[in-house]
Amino acid sequence: MKIAVMGVAGRMGQELVRAVHEAGGCTVIGGVEQPDSKAIGTDIGTLAGIGPLGIAVSEDPLEVIARAEGILDFTTPKATVEFSGLAANARIVHVIGTTGFSDADETQIASAARHAPIVKAGNMSLGVNVLVALVRRAAEALDADFDIEITEMHHRHKIDAPSGTALMLGNAAAGGRGLNLKAHSIRGRDGMTGERPRNDIGFTSLRGGSVVGEHKVIFAGPGERLELTHRADDRMIFARGAVKAALWGRTMEPGLYSMSDVLGL
Repeated sequence: MKIAVMGVAGRMGQELVRAVHEAGGCTVIGGVEQPDSKAIGTDIGTLAGIGPLGIAVSEDPLEVIARAEGILDFTTPKATVEFSGLAANARIVHVIGTTGFSDADETQIASAARHAPIVKAGNMSLGVNVLVALVRRAAEALDADFDIEITEMHHRHKIDAPSGTALMLGNAAAGGRGLNLKAHSIRGRDGMTGERPRNDIGFTSLRGGSVVGEHKVIFAGPGERLELTHRADDRMIFARGAVKAALWGRTMEPGLYSMSDVLGL
């Protein structure tokens, strides 16, 4: 499978190049960066630390996508929406690990998925997606006497909060309880907040250092507490999951899929 990496000079872009290079059944055929990037023209393999591949970083996503059978995209909401349209026109797989989308962005991505397979997840880690399934089951089994709190910590450079993974977990918990997350979401607390409402789902975001990612879902009930935790120590877990998603998506009809679909959860 011919795969292109969007945002190829970034930390995740380089991880994605290495993951495709190591995986069987696929190969890197191109990578894209913003026109003002100093990486334009640089060899993709050299950037990723795996040695020259004879493929230069491009500033033209249309040209790269025209040669690809799938793209891996951990960039920005604005860029991802643009890439979704180009990938849809090319009828190729679009794997999206970008987070922080607005409702309007989500609508445009859903429209693109009518023409090509899109695998979109706030976290591509296989372990996290198993955690999402466990959270839904726990929320179904434990009633509103068990309060739900979600904490997450990431490196100081992360620009959105709560993280896409925390929102995945929140939606899983809300789904297990039959709730609308937007109507039952608390994003941090300050001052005289009063008693905690039943069925609300709390989020706490921590930022600092070089933390790759840590997420914890707490079910706090009368006299007992259940905590489900995932810790990411290496960004390669996200990259490997994205490659798995691309290979899976290649055989699928147009549609908007998640990593739960990829893993059959």
